[in-house]
Amino acid sequence: MTTKKRDYYEVLGVPRAASEEDIKKAFRKLALKYHPDRNKAESAESKFKEINEAHQVLSDSSLRAKYDQFGHQGVSDQAGSGFEGFDNFAGFGDIFETFFGGNAGHQAGSRNTQGASLQTSVTIEFQDVVNGIERKIDLIRSESCSKCRGSKCEPGSELKSCSSCNGQGRVRRASQGMFGQFVQVVACNGCSGEGQIVTNPCKQCKGRGFERQKRKLAVTIPAGIEDGNQLKLTGEGEASANGGRPGDLFLSVNIKNHPLFIRQGNDVKHEQIIDIVQASLGSKVLVTTLDGEAELDIPAGIQSGQVIRLRNKGIPYLRNPKKRGSQLVEIVVEVPRALSKKQREILQSFGSTLDSMDDRWSKKIKDVTKGK
Repeated sequence: MTTKKRDYYEVLGVPRAASEEDIKKAFRKLALKYHPDRNKAESAESKFKEINEAHQVLSDSSLRAKYDQFGHQGVSDQAGSGFEGFDNFAGFGDIFETFFGGNAGHQAGSRNTQGASLQTSVTIEFQDVVNGIERKIDLIRSESCSKCRGSKCEPGSELKSCSSCNGQGRVRRASQGMFGQFVQVVACNGCSGEGQIVTNPCKQCKGRGFERQKRKLAVTIPAGIEDGNQLKLTGEGEASANGGRPGDLFLSVNIKNHPLFIRQGNDVKHEQIIDIVQASLGSKVLVTTLDGEAELDIPAGIQSGQVIRLRNKGIPYLRNPKKRGSQLVEIVVEVPRALSKKQREILQSFGSTLDSMDDRWSKKIKDVTKGK
C-alpha cells in the first residue's frame, strides 16, 4: 500500500507564500533535528528523507512552480530522485558542509580564477555624441610578468606539487562538535589553495606572476551614447593571480553640457528668439544645429512657446546610428522693451484696426455657448 505524501510546505512547516530564505531556514532547523547521525529514533531516517525531498522541490523555483500548480503529480519524475534508495547516509559533517556553507574552499585549486575588474571614466564633448569619437585613456593595471609570463618561477625552473594537499589545493579538517563530527574542506595553507609551490621565484615579479604597468588604451566611444553609460572592455582589467583570464575594464562616459542644446532622449531642444513682426508675418531664420546652420521656416501667426520640429537633426540612436532624433525649436516671441515715437505711433495705428481683447473674449464666450 502506497503511503500518501504529505504536503511539502507542511513537511517544512512554512506557509505557501514562504520566501526562499524562509524555506532554507526551515530546512536547516529540521535537518539538524532529524539527521540519523544525531537522532537515533527509528523514524528519523524516513523523516530526514521526507525533509530532504520537500527541500529539493521547494528550493528549486521551477519545481516549486510545478508543485504549486499540479501538486505531487507535477514533480513525481524529479522530486526525491536524489534520495530514493538512500540507505547509507553521509556523515553529519558532510551534510552540514553541503547545505550550511562548510564547503568554502572546496573549489580551491580546481580552476583558475578571473582577474579583478577595473573601473575608470572619460569625459567627452556634447558634439562627440553625434559622430562618436576615439579617446585615449591612461591606465595602471597588473599584467602578467614579462619575464616569467605569469608562471611565478625564474625561466628554466618549474612549480612543485604541494605535498600538504598532494596538489589538490584543498584539505579536509575534521573536528568533534556537539552535533557530531564536523568536516570542513578548506584551502591548503601550504600552497594557498593553488596546489603548487614556487621553489625558485621570479626575481622580476618576486614570485607574484604579475607586475604593475602603465598603459594608454584607445577606446572607441559610439555615437548616441548617454551620459553615465558604461562601456565594457573585455580582458582589459587586472591580470589573474593564477593563470586565469584577465578581468574587464568598465569605462563610465560623462558628457559635457552644451551651451545651447538640452538633450531629451535622442532629441535636442533649444530656444529661438524672434520679434513680433517675424511672428506676425512669418519669416525664414537661420538656426544652429548639431550639423551647422540650417534655415527654419517661421509660419505667420506663430505664438511664443510653440515648437517646430526639425527631423533627423537630433542625436543618433545607439543601436542604429543611421537613425537620428529631432531638433525641437521652441519659439520665443520677444516684445520690445522700449519704442521710438514713430514705432509707438505705428503700433497704435495698427492696434486701432484690431478687435479689442474684450470683444474677442466676448465673441469666444458666445461661440462656446452656441456650441461652436
